Amino acid sequence: MFADDLHLHQPWLVAAWPGMGNVGVNAAVYLLSKLEMTLAAEFDVADLFDVDRVDVEQGVIRLGRRPRHRLFAWKDPGNRHDLLVFLGEAQPPVGKYNFCRQLIRNVRGMGVERVMTFAAMATAMRPKHGSRVFAAATNPVLLEEMKRHDLTVLESGNIGGLNGVLLGAAAEEGLQGACLMGEMPQIFAQLPSPKASLEILKAFTRLTGIELDLSELAEQGRIMEAQMQEILAKVEGSDEETDEGEEESHLSQLPEPERLDPQVEARIEQLFEQSANDRSKAFELKQELDRLGLFAKYEDRFLDLFKH
Repeated sequence: MFADDLHLHQPWLVAAWPGMGNVGVNAAVYLLSKLEMTLAAEFDVADLFDVDRVDVEQGVIRLGRRPRHRLFAWKDPGNRHDLLVFLGEAQPPVGKYNFCRQLIRNVRGMGVERVMTFAAMATAMRPKHGSRVFAAATNPVLLEEMKRHDLTVLESGNIGGLNGVLLGAAAEEGLQGACLMGEMPQIFAQLPSPKASLEILKAFTRLTGIELDLSELAEQGRIMEAQMQEILAKVEGSDEETDEGEEESHLSQLPEPERLDPQVEARIEQLFEQSANDRSKAFELKQELDRLGLFAKYEDRFLDLFKH
């Protein structure tokens, strides 16, 4: 059900789903955290997802739950554009277009003027190189705005999944929209790419005029870049010829996430407590959960931090 009493001022919608490098989702979660957004509504998608597994915990079977899709809101103190962020846990296997039409019609009723999606663009770039932000828009006027903010136009190709279909549905309903795609190294598509998320948010803040402290994300980008460079040096230093498939095999041999022990659990609980008192700390919590491979386990609890 969607909230109808938010009284938003010329809002823009940002939408993101899991994808390569968690680029779009991490950019959106960073917005949630640093703007201290609040949960506004939840989208009912029960008819779009089947239950194809059960979960087992300490030997007890429980029916697997369907992915959740939630909407978060932020009031712009500068009275330019309020912001809605839509986060989905997964893309529906079927019915993507109808899903997007329903979402657009709901947010249009809330006064949304522009729709933005965040995604990744995997290229042959090296980890040490700067990440570009590619853009595609629903009309030439908005595309010119993207160009004025030094974004690289995606001249041709396609945008797969809901990141593209949502914008097509928006255009059909008379809403303008654009996709911002952060560039990341293709050979590291299975690793988080905070640098790409950072560049998306730099572009987004230029477009919106929103002031956002990006220092934490920038530091995460520097750390991950160093790790990627180290892995790449080992791969390229091998005497064996490697193709992309072999590079992926090297990545698959990365250490498994450490097992949850009492100290790790205590650290997670401490971060949850800190984030509950100061939601700007929530991105640090997400990065720790990502590092441990535990975000899926804690995702509901994490997003519940933004309920109030």
